[in-house]
Amino acid sequence: MGIQSLLIFLFVGAVAGWLAGVIMKGNGFGLLGNIVVGIVGAFIAGLVLPMVGIAIGGGILGSIIHATIGAVILLFLIRLVRRA
Repeated sequence: MGIQSLLIFLFVGAVAGWLAGVIMKGNGFGLLGNIVVGIVGAFIAGLVLPMVGIAIGGGILGSIIHATIGAVILLFLIRLVRRA
């Protein structure tokens, strides 16, 4: 993985984490928190979305949407666990 790929990976994670934070909570989690939430969200979406039959196009925008959906799922699950 080159430096350009790593920077794009971190950028997508940060944007997706921030978007998910805005959608679910009303604010973000700081730069590092947004990156972690976005990357974990992308992993979750990579597992869940194909099972449901949802395919999102490629490119950076598709990756951001994909990771944001997964990050929203992650934040929703965290919110459920905290309430229990």
